[in-house]
Amino acid sequence: MRLAAKWRPDWTWEVEMATEPPESILLEGGWVDVLKLGRGRPVLLVPGLAGGWKLLWPLAQRLARYFEVHLCGLRGDRDPWIGLDGGPGVPLDLCEYANDLKELIDRLGLSAPAVMGVSFGGAVALQFAAQYPESLSALMVYGADSRFRTSLASTIARRVLERYPLPSDSPFVNQFFHLLYGRKPEPGPVVDFVIERIWETGQGVMARRLAQLESFDLSDQLWRIDVPTLVQAGERDVIVPASRQLMLADSIADARFQAIADSGHIGFLTHTAEVVRGVRQHLLRVGAMV
Repeated sequence: MRLAAKWRPDWTWEVEMATEPPESILLEGGWVDVLKLGRGRPVLLVPGLAGGWKLLWPLAQRLARYFEVHLCGLRGDRDPWIGLDGGPGVPLDLCEYANDLKELIDRLGLSAPAVMGVSFGGAVALQFAAQYPESLSALMVYGADSRFRTSLASTIARRVLERYPLPSDSPFVNQFFHLLYGRKPEPGPVVDFVIERIWETGQGVMARRLAQLESFDLSDQLWRIDVPTLVQAGERDVIVPASRQLMLADSIADARFQAIADSGHIGFLTHTAEVVRGVRQHLLRVGAMV
């Protein structure tokens, strides 16, 4: 499915959220939520900086038509009141998030699943693949890079999140989320869904994760990733430009690059069919190699 250059106001987009509560798993550092849906090859799905597993629910539902999806949250997602000092339940860096994935995979009894991460979760998935290359069979990332380049927008966002308590209905704040689409989106259910999910993550957690990205640099460890990798990028991504994601793919030994036409940083929501099609083709290729 390809979306028009501008989404029409009458375009229907509905999400039926999970009716069953997620399973809560206590890791060494704190609690995370996990939902299992679908049957087939196991895929662990890792969410981004904000929105938690709920933001990825539409993607998980589509993937579950073909795979056994384990949709997880990240430590810190469960408590919207965590401050910038973090506390014992919030990882200090992306290495700790990668350790969480390893522990979670072991706790779920998964044997080298495919791992897919989006945005911040893509960076976590890259870190995990470099730290634990024997613990996954394939890697897929969307909107990720091996090193985060600080921009004026990200700096402003982090400073505001750090210093000011913000209402979720602030037009001034929510306009920053328009960057996620690569263009100003038409008002409608997609925009409402994204804003509602993002504000379910605490300001302190978002600011802390932005700070962690600023110090993240995996560029000299990409050689450790030795599983078939798919790098997907929105052609209109202004958060992590597609050109940088192409460079990421070129830097990983067995990696393929896929550009998603007319999509931005959250193309996994606006162009879910194309993203899932690429994942299916990638994992079919991986299966044929076994």
